Order: sequence, then C-alpha cells, then structure tokens
Amino acid sequence: MRNHVSLKLAIVGIAALSFSWIGATAARAQAPPADFPNVVSAVRAAPGCLGVETGQTSSGKRVIFAWFESKKALVGWYHSDVHQRAMKAVFPKQNFDREPLPDLAEDSGPILAIVSVKLADGPRSDGSAMPISSIGIELYGPLPGGVAVGGRFAPEAVKVRGLREIDIGTAQGQPR
Repeated sequence: MRNHVSLKLAIVGIAALSFSWIGATAARAQAPPADFPNVVSAVRAAPGCLGVETGQTSSGKRVIFAWFESKKALVGWYHSDVHQRAMKAVFPKQNFDREPLPDLAEDSGPILAIVSVKLADGPRSDGSAMPISSIGIELYGPLPGGVAVGGRFAPEAVKVRGLREIDIGTAQGQPR
C-alpha cells in the first residue's frame, strides 16, 4: 500500500512537469491557466537537473524526459515552489502532503523521469484544470552498457558504466 501511495504521489507530482510544455504546443486542446508557471524552464534550472527533452509520440502523447542527478535532486524539485504551484494548478482539489519516493534508496544515482500525457478532446467533468485522458510517470536509472554513435539522448552529465561512445566519422569508415 505504501508503494502504491508513493507512486501515485510521484506520478501526480512529476506530471505537472508536462503541462507548461503541453500548453505551448500548437496541438493543445485547451490552454493552461494564465498563472501556470513555466515548469519545463524551471525544472531545467533546478538544482540537480541534468537535462530536459520534450517530444510527442506517434499516438499523440506529449512526453518530457527529465534527468536528475539523485533522489535528493528529484525530491527537491518536487518540493520547489514552482512545482507545488504547478501541481495545484493541474489538480486543485488534491492534497500533496506526503513525502515522495520513501522506498527509493538515497544513493540511487541518476534518475530519468519520463512524463507522458494524452489530452482529452474536451473538458473533464471532475473539475481538473486540464483535459487529460491519461498520464504516465515512470522513473528509471541507467543500466550498464549500450552504444552511442556520434552522440546520445541522455545529457553528457549522466554517466553510464560500460557505454561505448563512437565518433560518427569512425563508424562511417571516414579517415580520422
């Protein structure tokens, strides 16, 4: 039960990352509230944030990838004024009074938070600030291995044990 509640709070909390970016795209179904903070810019500037990328899937989900250097950095972002205001703007009737991620070890290393949001076609009847049909928030850590040819998706600050990095010219057989 504790894990389920913690995961739910992490999902609701990190979900707020996506809404300022969602509202800024041309494909938005409804604009965010006028006082909604620019969460993506704020998380980029947050202590311990290693990088942020945004995108959209072929199924129409808006996605944010935010890398944090540690659990401490992610929890710090969760408790930040900008993030707390964003959560209340998205879920005004929700109470956010629990500590996020109590079962995650303090020394867990870098964390990738992936936030995916699918907007509904119209307003919701439950009073939510945004017309959301689904939200997913998933947390990951780097696994050893992999290859990066000419660059990689994760920020350079994310260290991956055993990652093979190959210059694009070398991979294409061009002289060095």
